Amino acid sequence: MDQPHLSAGDLLRQWRQRRRLSQLQLAVQAEISSRHLSFIETGRAQPSREMVLHLAEELDIPMRERNVLLVAAGYAPIFAQRSLDDPALAAARSAIDLVLQAQRPYPAFAIDRHWNIVASNGALPELFTGVAPELLKPPMNALRLSLHPQGAAPRIANFRKWRAHMLAVTRRRIEITGDQVLADLLHEVTAYPVPAGKAPPQTAMEEHAFAVPFKIVIPAGLLSFFSTTTVFGTPVDVTLSELALELFFPADAATAEIVHRLAGATMATPSRPIFAAE
Repeated sequence: MDQPHLSAGDLLRQWRQRRRLSQLQLAVQAEISSRHLSFIETGRAQPSREMVLHLAEELDIPMRERNVLLVAAGYAPIFAQRSLDDPALAAARSAIDLVLQAQRPYPAFAIDRHWNIVASNGALPELFTGVAPELLKPPMNALRLSLHPQGAAPRIANFRKWRAHMLAVTRRRIEITGDQVLADLLHEVTAYPVPAGKAPPQTAMEEHAFAVPFKIVIPAGLLSFFSTTTVFGTPVDVTLSELALELFFPADAATAEIVHRLAGATMATPSRPIFAAE
């Protein structure tokens, strides 16, 4: 959310309203007086750096935007933003390597705040069969890959349900972060035509379903996956705070059998995770 001309008070007011909190509610939550909060928002009081960070924590403001808020209040940003190949993030990258690699032969991806795939374990390349070359150029975008008519969309068996799920997740992210780039991406993918022959999403969940599955047809057959999302628990780096590891697991025995058969001998010699920068 790039708003360089707004004061710290203006930004705090926007985030408070985004979180649907009144001044009194936030003041009680932050254990400060509503009068003091009102003075901060109107610019009649200059918040200390500690107060800025305290209110940002109570409002669950993303780390990137906390830096923006600090600068608007006249303070230096305190949260670093490093690339994953920075030596300072070596331990974090090793952890990412470990998680992605351990997921083989099932696919796993590290995804940034805009759905860009920054790393993968290279498993099951058949997922990308038939995808237009321009969609496979770095940085590959998981949202575009899933929903573009020249991406995986024509082969996703439950496309409308999967599309509704992906769009809902993206809308929630925008609601939380106010990210304009993500909002523009949502506008783009929402306009993609739906591949012909895709049935409307069912209102009821499938019997025994516990998550929205990702069902995709590859030459070897129909695959059905569910996914889990892993994030860093206590990051103090912007890059890590915006990174999510998406791990796919077989939703049925047939999928597990097909994936293991395709992996074949390669399972004995796993390759290291593939990073987009490489």
